[in-house]
Amino acid sequence: MTDLMLNYFRQKQQKVQSEHTFDTQCPFCSMQCKMQLIEQRIVTRKKQKTVGKDNPTSEGRLCVKGMNAHQHALHHNRLKQPLLKVNGEFQPVSWEVAYQTIQERFQMIQNTDGQDSLSVYGSASLTNEEAYLLGKFARVALGTKYIDYNGRLCMASAATGANLSFGLDRGFTNTLQEVPETRCILLAGTNIAECQPTMMPYFEKAKENGAYIIAIDPRETKTTQLADLHLKNKPGSDIAIANGMLKILIEEQYIDPTFIETRTEHFEEVERYVTSLDLNEIATVSGVSVDDLYQAAKVFGHEDSGMIFTARGIEQQINGTETVRGFLNLLLATGKIGKKYSGFGAITGQGNGQGAREHGQKADQLPGYRSIENPNHRAYIADIWGIKESELPGKGVSAYEMFEEIESGSISSMFVMCSNPVVSNPNANFIQSALKKLKFLVVVDLFLSETAKLADLVLPSTSYLEDEGTVTNVEGRVMLREASYPIQGEAKHDWQILCDIADRLGKGTYFSFPSAEAIFEELRLASQKGKADYSGITYDRLRKEEGIRWPCTSKNDPGTERLFEETFAHPDGKAKMAVVKNQTLKQKPQPNNNYPLYLTTGRVMSHYLTGEQTRMSPSLAAREFEAYVEMHPETADFFDIKENSLVKVISEHGWIIVRSKRSTSIRKDTVFVPFHWTETQNVNRLVADQLDPYCRMPGFKISVVTISPVR
Repeated sequence: MTDLMLNYFRQKQQKVQSEHTFDTQCPFCSMQCKMQLIEQRIVTRKKQKTVGKDNPTSEGRLCVKGMNAHQHALHHNRLKQPLLKVNGEFQPVSWEVAYQTIQERFQMIQNTDGQDSLSVYGSASLTNEEAYLLGKFARVALGTKYIDYNGRLCMASAATGANLSFGLDRGFTNTLQEVPETRCILLAGTNIAECQPTMMPYFEKAKENGAYIIAIDPRETKTTQLADLHLKNKPGSDIAIANGMLKILIEEQYIDPTFIETRTEHFEEVERYVTSLDLNEIATVSGVSVDDLYQAAKVFGHEDSGMIFTARGIEQQINGTETVRGFLNLLLATGKIGKKYSGFGAITGQGNGQGAREHGQKADQLPGYRSIENPNHRAYIADIWGIKESELPGKGVSAYEMFEEIESGSISSMFVMCSNPVVSNPNANFIQSALKKLKFLVVVDLFLSETAKLADLVLPSTSYLEDEGTVTNVEGRVMLREASYPIQGEAKHDWQILCDIADRLGKGTYFSFPSAEAIFEELRLASQKGKADYSGITYDRLRKEEGIRWPCTSKNDPGTERLFEETFAHPDGKAKMAVVKNQTLKQKPQPNNNYPLYLTTGRVMSHYLTGEQTRMSPSLAAREFEAYVEMHPETADFFDIKENSLVKVISEHGWIIVRSKRSTSIRKDTVFVPFHWTETQNVNRLVADQLDPYCRMPGFKISVVTISPVR
């Protein structure tokens, strides 16, 4: 080697002064892909890139969000010290001042307004440890019944539907590894290709293996393009499709009488109802032809295995619980549940949407999927927490209803952790108005979000790169997220913040945790013998086994790959079929002279939830830098809307202004707006505050609007 070449390599080596690798996990969707951040220091500059890491769920794949997640975590706008609002302006303060302020204000408010005047609003992006601790914090440190979380806006219908039908909710009843071998797949209201891109190869492999894929969606998407049959229905009509398919399955004798007799209840009532329906009426209501209904039902009934996957498209409706149960009826009637290559998958949206709803953030829940209204469950958790059962508060209200309690004066203060309810809730103008009425609002976040801007005190938390803990992915697989990146500024882990505040409120003995793992050890005990039993899972096992599917009842238990093989989780072991009536469609908004179009909402691949994190990533923001309204060209012409022009979208609840986007992939009576943007682009300003009667899910997916050009 020449001296010139040696000198070149020496110079190159000197420039790359160091390289560090940090194992972590994507903070976004429910696939929870394992990945590594590789950071090089070149002279005085740092250069980062993220690469996928092999694991059983995503097999080393990453989508564009995961590859660029570090950009928001390392963004210069990260909150790095507490901010206290003084005379309408935020001022940096020490943690001591922040904690002292919380102690004084919380105690003063409870002394004057009562114990339940404080409230807690959580998140499905928290780790299991922090979700568990937040529930304990509300009920033990604050002593309030008012706690709920943003997962109420995401997974509540599927969770409630599965609990009512099966007695248990664990996202997927089977593993992802079974998907390629199933013979028929029904995708109801899910756009996997854009929402969970690293899951898509499982369905592509199924298609290669000859599976017949049916998609139900008012729009043509990258997911529906994979389908053999696309039922392009009217928004909100999914329940009618499920009932129509079941009518055909029964009349064409594609049901499994033995399975129905031995493993289900209430089939006779369901049969009586669906066979009384008129398929021509269903076709009119849904916009799906009778021929297509027959095609979907006959293929699903004929094949010896089948899976149904649902997501927000059918769940974010005011009859979402019943709609989910309608599709579960199809599985139960054909016996396609509890065996290989047949089952149900509720495709979780948020990163820890599964685990965060299992361990106590919901108003009606205690850890391990226990009920806060069950005396035995209350006694068990009270014993774990070292308090009297009588000291545990009762059931509160759902996420949206907490803002109604603010409006009525029952709630005076709110503690928001890792959520942005001003943007994510329906009737968003009302949410903003309610928050402004609070006597004291505390927000814990990475950035000064739209909700944080309204706060009296903002506390900086750590990102996924810095905060170790477990999450439960879409399969019900508990995974350990390693996190060793240096903490940014004075930020603290969410669990540390909760422990510190509890200590200032005189409850420190109940929150003396030195690490996330110590919290998980208590969670294991709290979940033991509950429906979501994590008691056999440890950090050591998670490192060695790359994740374990619950329930896992002992350290020798490998976990549960497939649910309901022999029995369902109801006390009698039988699944409960349900009569779900098409009449509930009449409760939904219908186009009229003033608002002649359906509005539906959803995601785009490059953004996540309210966009607070992804819009801080230059690489992601550049892909989709503003919201838009997608409409059919004929619809655009009728309303005199030009391509790429500004459009005012109006409902009876508010208005937004977004860019027009013409597309033949959407129904002529429907427009679509993604929900990742804020202010005058926040589509949730247009959504009504009607709630599902069973799970209190808002009806995000169906509103009625009119549109006009902005001159």
